[in-house]
Amino acid sequence: MATGAASEESGAAPPFSTPPPLDPFGGGGPPISEAAGEVTLVEGATFCLSGGDGDLSPGTTHGLFVRDARLLSRWQLRLDGQRPQSLSVHAGEAYTARFVARRPPAPGLADSTLLVQRERLIGDGLRETITLENLDREPTTATVTLHVDGDFADLFAVKEGRAAGGGVAPTATPDGLVLTSRADPGRGLRISASGQAAITTGSLSWRVALPARGTWTAEVVVTPVLDGRPINPRFQPGERAEDSAAARERRAWRATTARPTAQDPALAQLLARARQDLGALRIADPDNGRRPFVAAGAPWFMTLFGRDSLLTAWMALPLDVDLALGTLQTLAARQGRRVDPATEEEPGRIMHELRSGPDSDRTLGGNHYYGTADATPLFVMLLAECWRWGADERAVRALLPSADAALRWLEEYGDRDGDGFVEYRRATERGLANQGWKDSFDGISHADGRLAEAPIALCEVQGYAYAAWLARAELAEHLEGDRAAAGRLRARAGRLRTDFHERFWLPERGWYALALDGRKHRVESLSSNAAHCLWTGLATDECAAELIGHLASPAMDSGYGLRTLSTQMGAYNPMSYHNGSVWPHDTAIAVAGLLRYAHVPGAVPLAHRLAGGLLAAAGAFGGRLPELYCGFARERFSPPVPYPTSCSPQAWASGAPLLVMRAVLGIAPHVPQRSLVVRPRVPAGWGEVGLVDLRLGSSRVRLSARGDQAELSGLPDDWAYIPHQRLPTADEMDAAAAVRLRTGNGR
Repeated sequence: MATGAASEESGAAPPFSTPPPLDPFGGGGPPISEAAGEVTLVEGATFCLSGGDGDLSPGTTHGLFVRDARLLSRWQLRLDGQRPQSLSVHAGEAYTARFVARRPPAPGLADSTLLVQRERLIGDGLRETITLENLDREPTTATVTLHVDGDFADLFAVKEGRAAGGGVAPTATPDGLVLTSRADPGRGLRISASGQAAITTGSLSWRVALPARGTWTAEVVVTPVLDGRPINPRFQPGERAEDSAAARERRAWRATTARPTAQDPALAQLLARARQDLGALRIADPDNGRRPFVAAGAPWFMTLFGRDSLLTAWMALPLDVDLALGTLQTLAARQGRRVDPATEEEPGRIMHELRSGPDSDRTLGGNHYYGTADATPLFVMLLAECWRWGADERAVRALLPSADAALRWLEEYGDRDGDGFVEYRRATERGLANQGWKDSFDGISHADGRLAEAPIALCEVQGYAYAAWLARAELAEHLEGDRAAAGRLRARAGRLRTDFHERFWLPERGWYALALDGRKHRVESLSSNAAHCLWTGLATDECAAELIGHLASPAMDSGYGLRTLSTQMGAYNPMSYHNGSVWPHDTAIAVAGLLRYAHVPGAVPLAHRLAGGLLAAAGAFGGRLPELYCGFARERFSPPVPYPTSCSPQAWASGAPLLVMRAVLGIAPHVPQRSLVVRPRVPAGWGEVGLVDLRLGSSRVRLSARGDQAELSGLPDDWAYIPHQRLPTADEMDAAAAVRLRTGNGR
């Protein structure tokens, strides 16, 4: 992955230097010490969560997980019965790590002469290569033992501490160790090893004699078994990590995606890590391996999530349009067809979550759960946006029926009382009580701290619906030539915007209500949700000016990003999941929204300040933004306080730097119309930022910007390049729509 440079005087490579070859242990930043805690490896639907020494310890959430079930619950290496002393772990690429340790020194000695390395590679299984290196001038011996166990527990049983042991039948065979689930005999795993291991039902061991300066290596392979059939691991015995299927796919993906660049070294590291993590979170549709989508995040959400996958795909459009298209196709294939209260499926509704673990039928509404209010309008928004960015037009046309079904859901099922707003209420007690992005049970509360009662109409969901109606109007006009339909759709969006202003705006407070509750009372809390109304263009300019002033206050701006809830609200808790924490994706959406309203006083300075806060926070987390962190003020705690169970890497946290970069560059391509608008507003301290190999249709361009000046190369002559043009505001769009209606012109 490419990294930028601070300046030419530093002697480092220029911002647009050629990236180095893929190094599985060198692309992800500095080594992670054992003090850093747990290490997460990710590859497709496989992830491994271990301690900093590489061990999977019983009684913890450690494990090798494949397709939402934990296979290995114990994997502990011992030398002569002792735990090796951990030195470091190098975890560069997301699918592999090298754990470095030494044999504990002999009594009375300070140093050790036996180096231990464990090179781990995952991908539909696990391979661990154990190497001992004798650094002494004398021969030595060692007994190497790998203690092994599994429980085949559902992922959420592990996460919630409900996983219990004793459900495994182990069998030692001449070919290795076999573990079988007692609850489901079709689930199991096979462990094979080189080096003439002695195998028992709970361990593999080797008696090793090492000459002076000699080395010894053994390879251990874990192969999952599902439905009685082994799953072929995505690596070969003896294969180097950089030659594995995962490495080849990463190289192929990076070769076809744009590369973000930055002169500021911290920003360059953050963008490079974001690109790397998004590559690691790509998963192939289990029903159609040619369709990629974005998993929500490691370790607990390595699966398809409607809202998370759609928003992340939007953020990643400058890198890869096909990722957005694959996400749309995968969700369309699972779009609601019938009414089922148990799963909350409804015709046209876009799914919330896909699960395949052993308990999936008993969690939420089953392995296909639909309880979300926002994924459905986000689906339509993304369809039009990826068309503008150059997605295959035939594929976009094929998804138009799914978009129309989604809009019907907004009106027939999403709007429960016919007032024009999208509300949610769970269908059974098993469903999510809150069905927006703040989906914790206490995520939506009044200003005094009381929980809001369903059905609930969230402010940001109305913004998504507004943008969805406009998106479908554009597709109707340009793909189908149906100006009348486009006019009706724009009029529908206009009515929603008018009604929203009347019902959600709080003139005495100066911000939009978080929601309307079940009695249509305004939930008057000041929250980050209101900033999403800037991103979608739902806010009027007059209201946006007041809202921006409140978002810029210390009550909302933590110094490391935008708080989810103002410090002045009754439910505020900086250590909570949704009531005062900082979520990078949420702040990035706010930055993009503020720059959409750049013509409003105060918008650009606040956008730059929030973006700078994210960059500062990323530096405290090793150049990678986690899912969330606590919302304490920067003046009180520096670096920011981590949130205990935050996912990392997490999809929309990885996408957040890309959305910020896209917003400060001000790029708005329209590939079908062969036009590109660029209106940069790059923070002064960032120097130059840009994109190399930005794919626009069949062309690849190179864009860089500094301040409000941009440079572009590679754009075909028949394209319209429009620098510095301000896009029309939502107020101006509404005025134009009113003229069209009065004149009868559907355009």
